Amino acid sequence: MKTLVVTVRRSPAPFRIGCFALILLLLWLPIALPLHWLIRDRNLATILTLLILYAEFIWLVRQWGKRVHRQPRILREYGLEFSQRNGRDLLTGLGVGLTSALLLFVVQGFLGWIQWQPVSLGTAQIILEGLFISLALGFAEELLFRGWLLDELQRDYVPIVALWANAVLFAALHLRLWTFPALVLLGVALVWAKRSRPEWTLGKRRERLGLPMGLHAGLVWGNYIVEVGKLIQYTNRVPAWVTGLDRNPLAGVMGVLFLGALAFGMWRYAIAQQNR
Repeated sequence: MKTLVVTVRRSPAPFRIGCFALILLLLWLPIALPLHWLIRDRNLATILTLLILYAEFIWLVRQWGKRVHRQPRILREYGLEFSQRNGRDLLTGLGVGLTSALLLFVVQGFLGWIQWQPVSLGTAQIILEGLFISLALGFAEELLFRGWLLDELQRDYVPIVALWANAVLFAALHLRLWTFPALVLLGVALVWAKRSRPEWTLGKRRERLGLPMGLHAGLVWGNYIVEVGKLIQYTNRVPAWVTGLDRNPLAGVMGVLFLGALAFGMWRYAIAQQNR
């Protein structure tokens, strides 16, 4: 067993990432498959299996840190900490993400590409539901992609290579061809968001996850409020590939432009923070 752990530790990043993913899959499938077979409610089965998957992911990450990288506090190394600083970063990112998402629709409304619809009585409930869902998603995906995956890449590659590899893998694993360019830019923005929070402890650099988690959650939250709340109606004055195929802003030129601007802004902000 020791020899195997040493072999994994000394292996290149793609091999380590593949080993981790395979172990996680072997832990998850024996539980997930029976649940999908026993539970008739597909939504409930999906929610339960995803919760189990993420619980196993966190457990495996901790074991991975202790045994493979000899870092017993690996989650803190990833930037996950429960502190006032990280809390402020989370709220800042949430505000920036929400504003950016809503601004995309405001601009399209100004151009006459969408029409705003009356607010319904259930909008308040949708806002609260969206906040909970977006925070859960932001926490889960950022710990996975900007936590574990980025850490593995940065151990082997220079920062710029790790950044683009992380962004491309993030987009590819969502398995949606039309949203791939936008998701790559989102991945770039989220890596720069994390890199804008550097700190040094005992001569070692570490970055916090609060800002990318909040930014990711805010973007999801804004889109959730608008889409689920049915607050807009497309006027069809421009082709769907401009505003977003299948009503998905990430599958349109406007979404790509906005996320490109967000990625550029995060890059400039990160450089300014690092220079400070």
